[in-house]
Amino acid sequence: MTYSASRGRARIGVLVPYTNVNMESDLAMMRPEGVSFHFTRMGGYDVDAVPDASQMAGLGAAPLDEPLALLSGARPDLVMYGCTSATLTHGTAFDRDLAVQINQLSGAKTVTAAGALVFSLQALGVKSIGFGTPYTADINEEAIQFLTHSGFDVVTTAGVDEDLGNYGQGEMAPDEVFELGLRANSDAAEAVVLSCTEMRSVEVITRLEAALKKPVVTSNQAMMFEACRLLDLPTGEINFGSLFGAESSQ
Repeated sequence: MTYSASRGRARIGVLVPYTNVNMESDLAMMRPEGVSFHFTRMGGYDVDAVPDASQMAGLGAAPLDEPLALLSGARPDLVMYGCTSATLTHGTAFDRDLAVQINQLSGAKTVTAAGALVFSLQALGVKSIGFGTPYTADINEEAIQFLTHSGFDVVTTAGVDEDLGNYGQGEMAPDEVFELGLRANSDAAEAVVLSCTEMRSVEVITRLEAALKKPVVTSNQAMMFEACRLLDLPTGEINFGSLFGAESSQ
């Protein structure tokens, strides 16, 4: 059966930080046939400030009534919350509560970026991970606590040499993201996680898995994977990493 780009299997609404210029492109690359994406941008942080833990916590705590009201006009079957660090900085309970809040306000199934990383790693059956991000040091510390609390052992970490601005994360070239993934790896890591919806990591998943001989999980890829599970969509047609061949353990 052939589906059009705007109707058929499912409609997915996406809440995306208003300076994020990568997430739409990533999801377009991974879009299953017959699935459409509908985006609403959200604020709650200072575009001119370095997106540190304080800024991203502010985004996570920002009211969602208005952006969700706009997004609900598309009547989505599922809503993605498209910022990983906004809930990593608040902790696991906040992340779960935010998903419940979005579901109650929208009536749609809900995926958060941070929660999707956990879901995907559980589906892969891994416990020890290497962790690479473009985040500031304070966000990385809170992210590691989040993952540890979720049952994972972060055995290696890798970051960037400077505190990037809101657009700087998206301006990292795929080759730079690939090198970040290499540095995040170690023999003790069963998988490598590249966290950030703004970073162009989806483009290097296949290349990085070939180099590392292990799964690579990224924020946008993980959200697409969990969305497919919740919407009962086949993942075999999405060729962005071994994750899409994993059997969900949930």
